[in-house]
Amino acid sequence: MTDTLMTDGQTTQVTDSQTTADTSTDNSSADTQQTQVTDTDSQTTDQAKADADAGKDEGDKPGAPEKYEFKPQEGRVFDEAILAAYSDVARELNLSNEDAQKVLDKVAPVMAERQLAQIEAAKNEWAESAKSDKEFGGEKITENLGTAKKALDAFGTPELKALLNESGLGNHPEVIRLMYRAGKAISEDKFVGGRQAAPGTNGSLADKLYSNQK
Repeated sequence: MTDTLMTDGQTTQVTDSQTTADTSTDNSSADTQQTQVTDTDSQTTDQAKADADAGKDEGDKPGAPEKYEFKPQEGRVFDEAILAAYSDVARELNLSNEDAQKVLDKVAPVMAERQLAQIEAAKNEWAESAKSDKEFGGEKITENLGTAKKALDAFGTPELKALLNESGLGNHPEVIRLMYRAGKAISEDKFVGGRQAAPGTNGSLADKLYSNQK
């Protein structure tokens, strides 16, 4: 009888303990699930807010206009063909007029300086080639330039002289060759009237050819 009562008591005690433990586990699981749901809802809310803010910012940002209106910097003139190509790229990138103008203000001066440097390099290269030309260059370059200048003065207009001087084409060996041969053809004694620069005188070929000295 005693053994049976002890066994029943232990069974009852174990059963009660298990019930309490099960209840505690269920409550803890429910609390965890509730916390997870709350965290998920919070993350969803935060993400939705972030997406809304991003969409708001994107919507507030101005995009490409129907037509870009660019203002050149002082002393500069835009090439219409280049400007049209740039506008197409700016529109593809959805740049606002203000943003596209900023890019242009940064890039345009660098491109212009690079272009001028290339032109000056070409002028210098032509001049060096002319000075060493086998037909009219060498030690008699100054005298022969005088012969070329006689032809230019006889047949060239002021506009032609300005073009050759400003473009740098007046330094090109083939241009000088043409004028040199023409000068020889119209000169009986191959002497150009007027004052000639002494050999070794400093100055560019253009200065010697297109100066107003008589």
